[in-house]
Amino acid sequence: RDPGAVREASFAAAPDASAPARPSRERVRMNQRVFDRVWSEVRGQYYDPGLHGVDWNAARRTYRPEALAAPDDRALYRVLGDMLALLDDDHAGASAPAVARRLDTVREPRPAIGVTLRRDPGQPGVYVVERVREDSPAQAAGVAAGWRLDTTAPGAWFPELDVVEGQVVTLVLADPDGARRTLTVTPRIMPPRPAFTADLSRSGVAVLRIDAFDLGLGDWMGRQLASLPSDTDIVLDLRGNPGGRLLEADALLSCFLPRDLAWATRTPRSGRAIVLKTAGGCGDLDAPAPNDVAVLVDANSRSAAELTPAALQEAGRAVVVGEQTAGAVLISQDTALPDGGRLSLSRSDFVTAGGVRLEKRGVTPDLTTPLADEAADQDLALELAISALARAAEGQARVAQAPSL
Repeated sequence: RDPGAVREASFAAAPDASAPARPSRERVRMNQRVFDRVWSEVRGQYYDPGLHGVDWNAARRTYRPEALAAPDDRALYRVLGDMLALLDDDHAGASAPAVARRLDTVREPRPAIGVTLRRDPGQPGVYVVERVREDSPAQAAGVAAGWRLDTTAPGAWFPELDVVEGQVVTLVLADPDGARRTLTVTPRIMPPRPAFTADLSRSGVAVLRIDAFDLGLGDWMGRQLASLPSDTDIVLDLRGNPGGRLLEADALLSCFLPRDLAWATRTPRSGRAIVLKTAGGCGDLDAPAPNDVAVLVDANSRSAAELTPAALQEAGRAVVVGEQTAGAVLISQDTALPDGGRLSLSRSDFVTAGGVRLEKRGVTPDLTTPLADEAADQDLALELAISALARAAEGQARVAQAPSL
């Protein structure tokens, strides 16, 4: 899983400025338990025993005093984040209890403003708005994708706080031109976004949107494919997808690739390479679907949303369209922390069946989306994918009609 990379944000009120600067005795004890658990997990469970050359004992001496002195979750998890950043691994991250609670309820009705955020690694406390949900308080307030959220401004919201329905929050943002805007937004209960959706509005094309590799993806995909004619072109939309369950990635691949086909190799801390082969988990589908396939990706496609298009691309089973993906493809696992927070840590290295290590590299599309005119209401990547599939079908028809000699 990749829980720390992209998430739908739910916001609460800014903290009380009168909060004590020094931690209580109970706070210090909990800080110690959380820090020691994170440090020990990395030392004993990280996929690279050499920790990428990081002196982990020195890291403990540097960051443990800072962690123990943290007066609140925000300060504690900032220290943990700084220490984990030494690994230079997008899958190594610690989520504060409030963030973990939002992750646990992502598929439930909950208070939200409808914004998807991504941390800006170059500016601590600053987030990029990746997506604004339709009919949300954020959209009503005029927030747009590409804006930057500053959580360091006095009185501004920051992620380590729980949401309170109906309680006004202050968001400090900057638009792409750098103009600073301070908005007040009132969170409200919003229904969950479905993890998988099908758009059958185009003749001969099914656009299957996958927001995350959640439980049930393989079964859902099998039902969709079983209901479609074999000449229907399939577009898998993985843009903005942060990844998820490895078993569901295998199930999706099994919808299009033959059973027992090697598609990747994972190498855990032990160093023993494990070949991943399609297990045939595409619901009730008896055989891989014959439909032509295109996969949409962008710079925010991560983890399972990278290894999946890479496997289909290497097998010659799909055309990949869009942007270079994030290059965050190590196989991770979550660990619960004593205060209710969560540690995400890479447990295995990963290479494709062709021997390509996608970490820090990403998937290179077969077709790159041209720069869009922001004023134009067009999905250029989708249009390009549909055109590519149409051209492929025309080529197949010409081959089929050619006379044999």
